[in-house]
Amino acid sequence: MRYCRDMHGYGQTPPAAEWPDDARIAVQFVLNYEEGGENCVLHGDAASEAFLSEIVGASQWPGQRHWNMESVYEYGARAGFWRLHRLFTEKQLPVTVYGVATALQRSPAQVAAMVEAGWEIASHGLKWVEHKDMAPDEERAAIAEAMRLHTLVTGERPRGWYTGRCSVNTVDLATEFGGFDYISDTYADDLPYWYEHGDRQQLIIPYTLDANDMRFATPQGFNSGDQFFSYLKDSFDALYAEGAAGSPKMMSIGLHCRLIGRPGRVMALARFIDYVQSHEKVWIARRIDIAEHWAKTHPPKPATERPSQMPEAEFVERFGGIFEHSPWIAQRAFAGELSPANDTAIGLHAALAFQFRAASDEERLGVLAAHPDLAGKLAQAKRLTASSTEEQASAGLDALTTEEHARLTDLNNRYVTKFGFPFIIAVRDHTKSGILAAFETRIENDRDAEFAAACRQVERIALLRLTAMFRDGQALHPLGQRTAA
Repeated sequence: MRYCRDMHGYGQTPPAAEWPDDARIAVQFVLNYEEGGENCVLHGDAASEAFLSEIVGASQWPGQRHWNMESVYEYGARAGFWRLHRLFTEKQLPVTVYGVATALQRSPAQVAAMVEAGWEIASHGLKWVEHKDMAPDEERAAIAEAMRLHTLVTGERPRGWYTGRCSVNTVDLATEFGGFDYISDTYADDLPYWYEHGDRQQLIIPYTLDANDMRFATPQGFNSGDQFFSYLKDSFDALYAEGAAGSPKMMSIGLHCRLIGRPGRVMALARFIDYVQSHEKVWIARRIDIAEHWAKTHPPKPATERPSQMPEAEFVERFGGIFEHSPWIAQRAFAGELSPANDTAIGLHAALAFQFRAASDEERLGVLAAHPDLAGKLAQAKRLTASSTEEQASAGLDALTTEEHARLTDLNNRYVTKFGFPFIIAVRDHTKSGILAAFETRIENDRDAEFAAACRQVERIALLRLTAMFRDGQALHPLGQRTAA
């Protein structure tokens, strides 16, 4: 079983963004231009639009025009766009437009203003319609037609892609189409990341649905400009503080001409822009600028072997000795659910430890019995595994005095006689004296308590071994990499 979703990403330590001029945050304003590309029977669609408007509870009208809905969208093109254009140009802010190709074609004056202002015009698909039920070939054709039409309307091929109302295939299909500096059909992170599909590595710049004026038109959304401003300010403050603490992130703000372009809302956006511009070390950028920076500063790394993608024989060979002489644990882990989250030391340990814990007491006893005595006959005969040899040496157990060796031999004999398995401890966590002290304490346990203690130590040893492997690059994959389904 393989679970394609990546629930790990960059993990606890995301990469240093290294934004220009040591910025603490990268802020990016997206203006969605959809007016004229929405569902409408005039556009050859089966029904009217019902998404993201002032009409509460709107539903599609099959085979009919919805005059009110059409006029709401028309407001965005006729009035809202120009109000926002004045605001952004007066504030001298760079903007990325998500332009629906058919909407752009129907708005030549607006497109000319975007180009003159130096705004990036990324593709927002061919039409502002749902893609979730499209067959791959149909969606692939829609992407190609969007590229053709966008290029003819704007004079340039778009370098960024965002469908919005996407399908499960959208990102893969756009990656296959090729030529995009970035794709934004995910909301999975605060930083860009590389996505792997086939033999291609595609840069993903995540977008936002929370710092987005669409919530003026959704249940439990914003009902006033003050709420919108407050939410944007809190988001900015949190990310700015993280940047000041050494972990800069990216903040995207999603806007729509027909929503934030209303006079009762636009002043909240203006206040937020003033707030952002009052701070030092803020990089306000277009998404293409962020893409170029990330590709240069954090280029894709060659894909190394990932545990979740290895063939079974290689997986078992590589990790069958993590639990001492017990390859069946690796075999069961391989047969279980593995995902990108298991491609780290902690993640792979979780998969292996799960199988160890799920095993019978007899099977776990076999794992305990497979461990060698500390500084015992196998060590003297140099017949330990490489891992055990290194671990025992790390605590000085290969250099015992005669007195220490005699004491340890006595403890080993008494322990095995009492419990039926050798004393096990993660020696990398202890000094020689600490190991001897733990031995003296644990030998007084009852059998059940010591069995549980020994199992915990077996798991700890396994984690330390995996941590060393990943640190040395033997099993690590590029952090933050996504693998296609």
